[in-house]
Amino acid sequence: MADLRLERDYPVSPEALFAWVSDGTKLLQWWGPEGVHVSEHDLDFSRLGPWYSTMENGEGQRFKVSGHVTHVDPPKSVGFTWAWHDDQDQRGAESHVTFSVTATENGARLVLDHRELADADAAANHEQGWTSSLRKLGTCCT
Repeated sequence: MADLRLERDYPVSPEALFAWVSDGTKLLQWWGPEGVHVSEHDLDFSRLGPWYSTMENGEGQRFKVSGHVTHVDPPKSVGFTWAWHDDQDQRGAESHVTFSVTATENGARLVLDHRELADADAAANHEQGWTSSLRKLGTCCT
């Protein structure tokens, strides 16, 4: 098992940043790495329960991920399970993601913890995807 932790600072209030990482309408504006769009979804991390998103790249490849929102503590944190689906729409190994938001001198800090990934390769792949997504978040929420 491997874990991933990323931290980013944004020049917005903790409440505003929390909205960007929990509200479905706002999530859609930055969810997924650069070069993909969300074609189908039930993204809403403001409530407990199931969620999913299907992302498509420029070549039409589809990537589905789903899970359950496990906790919501506005404006501090939200947690959810995460599992990729295969070509037959079967869920793979499950991991867990937590977005934690804290106040900083100039705005708010987002800490993304993605735990229980299968191995170091999976962690490296997720680091690339999350880093790209967080770049998009930075252009949206500022």
